[in-house]
Amino acid sequence: MEIIKNLLQKYPEIAVFLTLGIGFFVGKLRFGKFTLGVVTSTLLAGVLIGQFDIKISPNVKSIFFLMFLFAVGYGVGPQFFQGLKSGGVPQVLFAVVVCVACLLTAFLMARVLGYNAGGAAGLLSGACTISAVLGVATESINGLQIPADQKKAMLDAMPVVYAVTYIFGTAGSAWFLAKIGPKLLRVNLAEESKKMEDQLGGSAMAGGGLTSAYFPVVARSYRITNPEFAHKTVSEFESAFSSQRIFVERVRENGNVVDAEPDMVLEMNTVVALAGRREAILENEKRFGPEVDDREVLNFQAEVVDVVLTNKELAGKTLKELAELELGQLGRGVFVRKLMRGGQEMPFYPNFQMQRGDVLAIGGAKRDVERAAALLGYKDRPTEATDMVIMGLGIAIGAAVGAITIRVGKIPLSLSTSGGALVAGLICGWLRSVNRTFGRIPGPALWVFNNVGLNAFIAVVGIGAGPGFIGGLKSNGLSLLLAGIAVTTVPFVIGLFAGKYIFKMNPAVLLGACAGARTTTAALGAIEEEAKSKVPAMGYTVTYAVGNILLTTWGLIIVLMMS
Repeated sequence: MEIIKNLLQKYPEIAVFLTLGIGFFVGKLRFGKFTLGVVTSTLLAGVLIGQFDIKISPNVKSIFFLMFLFAVGYGVGPQFFQGLKSGGVPQVLFAVVVCVACLLTAFLMARVLGYNAGGAAGLLSGACTISAVLGVATESINGLQIPADQKKAMLDAMPVVYAVTYIFGTAGSAWFLAKIGPKLLRVNLAEESKKMEDQLGGSAMAGGGLTSAYFPVVARSYRITNPEFAHKTVSEFESAFSSQRIFVERVRENGNVVDAEPDMVLEMNTVVALAGRREAILENEKRFGPEVDDREVLNFQAEVVDVVLTNKELAGKTLKELAELELGQLGRGVFVRKLMRGGQEMPFYPNFQMQRGDVLAIGGAKRDVERAAALLGYKDRPTEATDMVIMGLGIAIGAAVGAITIRVGKIPLSLSTSGGALVAGLICGWLRSVNRTFGRIPGPALWVFNNVGLNAFIAVVGIGAGPGFIGGLKSNGLSLLLAGIAVTTVPFVIGLFAGKYIFKMNPAVLLGACAGARTTTAALGAIEEEAKSKVPAMGYTVTYAVGNILLTTWGLIIVLMMS
């Protein structure tokens, strides 16, 4: 053990990566449905390794934390600015209500229990599962004009309170919103989700209309023998099946195979390649004529691509309206397989309203997909390259602006370098959503910046707090647990009743909005499972963006309130 101690003390970088390795390993272990989580596991691993009294420069955690906050801002930027528009304002205001409730509940509990500013920040961070508060609060405490020993006491209290309260903050949030939330609202969550699905055209989708990947799209070849379609154009043929969206992709006529055009005339015994949902094709195949095995007529190029909606004229339209739009025959031959917004899969119904920055996975014949993609916006093809110029300059400029301090009386007010990096990420993420050639950060790279940035910061915090962690836990263990339960649940209760009686939100959307405002993705999954629907995700994305920003900012505010 002495050899290990000397090694880690001499090379603290080894201690950081050892902590990360243990944290990620333990954090992914499952005990039934329970998992400790990577962040909490990394903190506890850091505390354990920190018993060797390892000294690490505070600049290390600052670098990783700025990288993490920029990535957070970049990820939520599009939804944040979209939420500020008229359609998202109610959800923005709802998120503000929940976030203010989180701040005030944490502040009151900290005052009642006699915690210092560090303990209050740890309580807010753990019970509300917003780990970024630790970094912002650390920077704020270091800026206070108080003796060094008081600063150390505050900084040592944070990880202790955080570690104890984070577990219920994560698992308790999912349980409370999925199981207790519907009871408080006095609703059947599955039935309420079904009502919203019907409003979005869910019933129409089941019988014909737009489809998700759940209904496989097929291409099959038939010989036209029905006189009903003799001497009809391709456009007239397709309009006979407009509600079921069956399209003619290719035609064999007089031995020649050509791509179908809307004004092309079909004759008896013409062989056509038809594309559509499997059940729609099977339902009508007797009407077409006999199926034939014509490899050449079916041998057309097909593709599935992710397309980002950037066309201003199309934003605000429903999926059904997009499919029926005559603009360049946008919907012809194209099938939407998945819809993503803010990294979350959205419910998939004809009356679902699209927003700029939404990502649609569309499939079909290549020429149809290329045409639709050009009209919708930008094909988001996979790439491994990250625009480090934008990221580097964004963090540098944001942190520099955030470092500017303005004094109001004796109180120093500053966005802080961490707040500046967050704002820079918001702006860069939004610019990326409206101009897809700007500042690309691929999903895997963003995952690294998010997860490694945050957990490396947490590792250093845990290692630094190690020597005093056990003593703090012994003296405050039970009161911390009860305080954490209160700070986790009280804002949810306030949010649920505000959403029901003030904002008049659909219960399923309301529960998703509560999960978003508290930035707890685990809770969203539990709610969707209970609802047997993706409808709760409709309330998640905007509130998640606002919650991320406000709860992170509360790290500064709660230190000022407690000081």
